[in-house]
Amino acid sequence: NFAHICGDPLTCDALPAICLVVSGGHSDIVFLRRPGDYEVLAATVDDAAGEAFDKAARVLGLGYPGGPAISKAAEAGDSVAYTLPRPRVGETLDFSFSGLKTALIRQLQQIQGLPLSEQPGEPTGQMQADLAASFQCAVVETLVRNTMQAVAAAGVSDLAIAGGVAANRLLRERLAEECAAAGIA
Repeated sequence: NFAHICGDPLTCDALPAICLVVSGGHSDIVFLRRPGDYEVLAATVDDAAGEAFDKAARVLGLGYPGGPAISKAAEAGDSVAYTLPRPRVGETLDFSFSGLKTALIRQLQQIQGLPLSEQPGEPTGQMQADLAASFQCAVVETLVRNTMQAVAAAGVSDLAIAGGVAANRLLRERLAEECAAAGIA
């Protein structure tokens, strides 16, 4: 995860800052006090956000890599069509997305009228788009909630994001909205 941070064009003038490192292998929140002085405030417990996108895309028949595939399908979807959980790991800021993937599978089984023991078929059309949008929204809201809580707790005025999932348009938009409302750069 530090390779993602070091590759970010964050300058020393922007420190201290919080950095959300979000990729296929990491969903971490790092407090960057000054060059060489970092503290991991939150980490991935099981599936990282990018890994969850990959697994959800496979369930939805959208292909790989999952993040861009989910994002593209979600453009035609309704993010509130299906209710999926916003994962929380106790009182921590840690991330756990494996249960969210399971909730997506359960939702699909319910829609298709299948018992829990039976694998659902791949959805198509509007159902696929709505499930993709609902899943993306759940991941993004979880990332934004935990990140903004870390920003507030650390008392910093700068936020950076790094990693492949940082390319997700909805994530960038939601973080920008929250940062603007809180006066965070």
